[in-house]
Amino acid sequence: MNTTPSPAAMPATTINESRFLRACRRLPVDATPVWLMRQAGRYMEEYRALRTKHPILDIIKTPELAAEVTMQPIRAYNLDAAIIFADILPPLEGMGISLEFVKGEGPVIHNPIRNRADVEALHVPDPRESLPFTLEAIKLARQELDPRGIPLIGFSGAPFTLASYAIEGGSSKAYLHAKGLMMSDAPTWHLLMEKLSEVVGHYLLAQAQAGAHALQLFDSWVGALSPADYREYILPHSKHAIEIARQGNVPIIHFGTNTSGMLDLIQEAGGDVIGVDWHIDLDRAWDSLKQETAVQGNLDPVTLLAPWSEIEKRTREILDRVKGRPGHIFNLGHGILPGTPIENVRQLVDFVHDYTAVQL
Repeated sequence: MNTTPSPAAMPATTINESRFLRACRRLPVDATPVWLMRQAGRYMEEYRALRTKHPILDIIKTPELAAEVTMQPIRAYNLDAAIIFADILPPLEGMGISLEFVKGEGPVIHNPIRNRADVEALHVPDPRESLPFTLEAIKLARQELDPRGIPLIGFSGAPFTLASYAIEGGSSKAYLHAKGLMMSDAPTWHLLMEKLSEVVGHYLLAQAQAGAHALQLFDSWVGALSPADYREYILPHSKHAIEIARQGNVPIIHFGTNTSGMLDLIQEAGGDVIGVDWHIDLDRAWDSLKQETAVQGNLDPVTLLAPWSEIEKRTREILDRVKGRPGHIFNLGHGILPGTPIENVRQLVDFVHDYTAVQL
């Protein structure tokens, strides 16, 4: 006889009192919670098997497949949160931008934005119409996660990162087109960012309304900017997106890479949890914030390809830096890399729990 409670029977307080959500609220926990960016993906054999049958956009746009990939790492490791399997770029499609994932190249935008007319032509769609597949995947994943008492994270790319992809046409190192538009035509830049902040904010809100217990805003490319440029050209728009998402009444994680010189500005833009990469010691990062907040991070992802002794040493150093301080969520400083050994991930998760376990 199956005695696992159905999702409907699981009390809401069970997940709300999980390690992850308690840490988001800076409450005491029995052990530091762990989840890992890109914890579902190509380093896992189950995911690679699925990719032999389906292109990535088909997986993202098929709710049953996206929910299945979301659950793969949850079944493999003792993680404290799941993150819905999606990508930051599909919201651009609903705006009228043509997106393709090309093997060996990554995402390619076929009609990049370069001028005001391109920006004016962009739509600001309802995410329930343009991204229903991710919202449905959230509902499906909840059916498996709720009986386990594990919260689900929804996410979106931030306005600047989405703008950069849309303008550059794909990945970039110097961001010549994006930063060029920002510096040469501020009114057009702000119009683009206004539209993107609406799309991002309402997409995050829709994910919370669909059942996500927390949200993460990824600003993966914002470290390409100076603090002054962030303050003038980015902060108001990221703040607006977060203000919209706040209506979902769930914790919001705000994460950017290469942002150690402007963590205070990231915090000013908003977020209950500030994500930190490995370019700054975690205690220094936390001390640089203007008021108490939760912090997420910050092991270098390459560490997981090292011998276990090195992984343990570096993980212990991070945990010792913030020992006894409520509100730490252990994570990598960016996503898990392809080729990462499964056993290293499993040992890392268990070590963080064991090393930080306390009796409440």
